[in-house]
Amino acid sequence: MNKVLITGGAGFIGSNIAGKLVAQGYQVTILDNFNPQIHGGKKELPAGLGDEVILIEGDVTDKALFYRALKDQEAVIHLAAETGTGQSMYNIAHYSEVNITATAFLCDYIINEPNQLKTVVVASSRSIYGEGKYLSPIHGVVYPEARTYNTVKQSFEVACPVSGEHNLQVCATDETSKIHPSSYYGITKQVQEQMVIMAARLKGISGFALRYQNVYGPGQSLKNPYTGILSIFSRLALKDEKINIFEDGLESRDFVYIEDIVDATIACLNPAFSGQHILNVGSGVPVTVMEVAKEIVTYLKSNAEISVSGTFREGDIRHNFADLTLLESTIGFKPRWKFVDGLHRFLDWVLEQHDIPENTNDYSRSLEELKKKGLLNNR
Repeated sequence: MNKVLITGGAGFIGSNIAGKLVAQGYQVTILDNFNPQIHGGKKELPAGLGDEVILIEGDVTDKALFYRALKDQEAVIHLAAETGTGQSMYNIAHYSEVNITATAFLCDYIINEPNQLKTVVVASSRSIYGEGKYLSPIHGVVYPEARTYNTVKQSFEVACPVSGEHNLQVCATDETSKIHPSSYYGITKQVQEQMVIMAARLKGISGFALRYQNVYGPGQSLKNPYTGILSIFSRLALKDEKINIFEDGLESRDFVYIEDIVDATIACLNPAFSGQHILNVGSGVPVTVMEVAKEIVTYLKSNAEISVSGTFREGDIRHNFADLTLLESTIGFKPRWKFVDGLHRFLDWVLEQHDIPENTNDYSRSLEELKKKGLLNNR
């Protein structure tokens, strides 16, 4: 397998995957629309990558262009998607078009067009689980329903779906856990992965849906105010501006460093790993938002105040971290990066950047937009 198409390949994850594939001798084609929200108006690949790949500028929602990019490819890594959880809660039709309709084009091509595809990998998300897997001292394994503004007035913690009590212990979420997304973004990712896995099964090719946890690292967008608390908190810390932490700061996430994401994704191209698989890709370790903010402020020697606001955003989960047992047994992969080490590497990179927005007005506007839609409220 030599020819690989990466949709969304100019983005954070895609460009890192492309760089490593090129170094390994693959012929890489990138299809990307250079979304201004992510790329800030720039239409160029990262330094050193532009001369090494075939670049097709355009959108995966353009069926003819997508088909042209797919022609003669032996593998496709489908990353192109809208990703902001909060934004998905009111920009529903657009998320459906980019994430679902474009994936339908890909599946149509796999099934109906003559092609040489041997492997297809789609970036899914931990968001399809909604709230993750929990253990009740009385009822055993349970899967709490999505929280709402009304339910968090009593407690930010999730409630047992049987008793209603807030006495649950969060567990690592495995791939057999209940799927019940709490955002439209999560719904679109669920549909994406099911479509791709089915198409791969029907055609007898290898298919992987990788449920990425919270990906971070050097190269991620510092201009997109809708995704990535590490980028947002870093920008605020550099300006010594107040860091507003939602809820009580004890909500946790599984942060996975970009190099681990790249290595796990590329491993799926190995012809030894055949069949169709749905796999978690994360660190397997939960980290609270408060821990993130404190480490950023400390490492950057910032005077930023950390403020716990009690703000709740519709669609946000409380806890979720990945069970990686199946990832290791299927493709032999284990993450290498600890969160603090990866965060420091990311912050060192941030300090080297010269195109960080001069202020954080874009972030403030994004919060105001959510408030106007009734999706962001203080408890």
